[in-house]
Amino acid sequence: MSVKVITICGSMRFSTEIMRIATELETDKGYCVIQPVYNCDGKILSDSELQNVVRAHYKKIDISDAVFVVNVGGYIGKSVAEEIEYAKSRNKEFLYLE
Repeated sequence: MSVKVITICGSMRFSTEIMRIATELETDKGYCVIQPVYNCDGKILSDSELQNVVRAHYKKIDISDAVFVVNVGGYIGKSVAEEIEYAKSRNKEFLYLE
């Protein structure tokens, strides 16, 4: 049985929604969901640390079959827009919350 791998992309202002959606995608749909990194402690990331997070997220997109965009209220920020363009260049399937 093949399981679709999906990376979630969305603004961290929607982290609660992202976590809920990840649970639903795995439990209801049977997908393997790769989530973003949650900075729960609110740590200020150095440029190097931020670059590590960005590189890792793009790798998550690379190894995924699809991208799920969490666009609450239609909001897509600059970083997520760049992730979408990257995923399009890799011919990924897209799913959108809205």
